[in-house]
Amino acid sequence: MSKVEPLPLPGVPVTLAVAAHTVVDIEPTDKDIDNTYKLIGPPSTEMVKYAEVIDRARNAFNSGKTKPYAFRKKQLEQMMKMYEDNGPEIVAALSADLHKSKMESYIMEIDLLKNDLRNTLINLKDWMSPESPSKSFANLFDGLKILKEPYGVVLVLGAWNYPVQLTLLPVAGAIAAGNCVVIKPSEVAPASAKLMADLIPKYLDSECYHVVLGGVAEATELLKHKFDYIFYTGSTTVGKIVRAAANEHLTPVTLELGGKSPVYIDGTANMKIAAKRILWGKCVNAGQTCIAPDYILCSQQVQKQFLKEAESILKEWYGDRPQDSPDFCRIVSDRHFKRLSDIMDNSGKIALGGERNASDRFIAPTIL
Repeated sequence: MSKVEPLPLPGVPVTLAVAAHTVVDIEPTDKDIDNTYKLIGPPSTEMVKYAEVIDRARNAFNSGKTKPYAFRKKQLEQMMKMYEDNGPEIVAALSADLHKSKMESYIMEIDLLKNDLRNTLINLKDWMSPESPSKSFANLFDGLKILKEPYGVVLVLGAWNYPVQLTLLPVAGAIAAGNCVVIKPSEVAPASAKLMADLIPKYLDSECYHVVLGGVAEATELLKHKFDYIFYTGSTTVGKIVRAAANEHLTPVTLELGGKSPVYIDGTANMKIAAKRILWGKCVNAGQTCIAPDYILCSQQVQKQFLKEAESILKEWYGDRPQDSPDFCRIVSDRHFKRLSDIMDNSGKIALGGERNASDRFIAPTIL
């Protein structure tokens, strides 16, 4: 990207107001649900208790069926087939949830998942192989091996901003490692969640891999149960709740949380290149990316140069009416639209953009 050096120059913050984080806003979809959840899988949609499906997954794991190389390889190949068979369906779901274009859906979600699977399949046998560490004097005459053992039953809590990719990428890793998986997609992206619930039972082993649909009631109840590993992508606030729940069972977790991503531009940068790269990172998925540039630190002179280039680039990409562009996403929910609108109305002067349409959840690329 642009030349970035920590020089002690006075900075004027330029905030790209379409910022959104990987916050999983868990909102109830069925207030009457108590300790049950919706499980979609063969032979039919049914209401079952959490403990029962977790026991099914645990019994499958304890049987040893997920450990052999052949089983793992077959399941990963089935995931690849799922992506290859259902590309248009995935694109349609992402369009319904976020107005993602076909190109963006493939580049940022489908192809990313497929490339990850290719790499996993190439390396799977090597990753599974025991390691022979070097010996110290204390075990000079011992035979040393490090064996790769799966954790057991893994819970994957997906995010809404890249609802297919951020849910199924860790699922593939869990399968490769020989685990059974309970998958909870984000209900904030309902079309994608429903599609995953429909497709996964058709392609993956129905005893080992389960999809849970629902909101806060389902997620809260699910976290009361013991898992052997939890993978969560989302906000720091919800991440703390997940961590606290995991502590009750001493369950290890991976928390992939959102954060701020500032950019510093000094006067030596090629402004046209810097602006194009920064704006691409911000405008993809309408800014709803945890590592998207959140704000720019620069001098007053650099700010003027950046705004001039940004106006030209955004017009080139999205035309005079970005809302009519097929390539620009929408804010995922009314709640997030209101949150971002409040930021725009109460955080200084709009220097570029600012157009909004609540009914379409559209916010133009905006610089404050």
